[in-house]
Amino acid sequence: MSRSLRRGSIAAIAALAIASLSSCAASNTPDTLQIKPDNAAATLGTNLRLNNIVIVTGVGTSGDYTGPANVVVNISNTATTPAELQSITVGNASATFADAAGAPQSSIVIPAGSSVAIGGQGNPSASLSAAAVHIGGFANTTFAFKDGQKVDAQAGVSPDSDKGLYKGFGPTPAAVPAKTGSPAATAPAATAPATPAAGATTPATGATAPATPATGATTPATPGAPVAGSTAPAAH
Repeated sequence: MSRSLRRGSIAAIAALAIASLSSCAASNTPDTLQIKPDNAAATLGTNLRLNNIVIVTGVGTSGDYTGPANVVVNISNTATTPAELQSITVGNASATFADAAGAPQSSIVIPAGSSVAIGGQGNPSASLSAAAVHIGGFANTTFAFKDGQKVDAQAGVSPDSDKGLYKGFGPTPAAVPAKTGSPAATAPAATAPATPAAGATTPATGATAPATPATGATTPATPGAPVAGSTAPAAH
């Protein structure tokens, strides 16, 4: 083979190699490989972005689960007008909203050019009283806004755990009624002295008073005293 042909073959091989590498680089983009974030995210229109969508169940829950859960999501709004989230539905369960202080509210407003984190201490909350989910799986979650727009996402389901990322994000356990102490022993009521029946004679206390002589009775004379009307004996 002549030197010119040899050089041409080498150039052709090099060109093919470069083309192959270029095509591989182009195909390794996140869009082509459909790389997804660890937690669900969704875009609504050109201004609303919902990030880190997770359903958080209670401490110690696992497997198929039906019970209280919280929806965790961060919603950003790049529009020049506020957006108002009116409902969140997980399966057939609808969430109820509360502000950061725990007061119920009918919707959550995302201010223009800002974002709102839902879930966690100091943030508004979206609570489900009876969500039917599988821990470690995904749950179909729908967000509906006041302007009529809706978006669906497959939210991951995670328990509230000391070893997990969502410690403190789960539903608060129901308050346990405080135990009441044993009732104090009731002192027996003092018995009041019985009231003598009507007509009964109250026994005399202490010494017996001298009886008063009956009317008409003669008082015995005092010894040595002359009886009235009698004649004193003559003196000798």
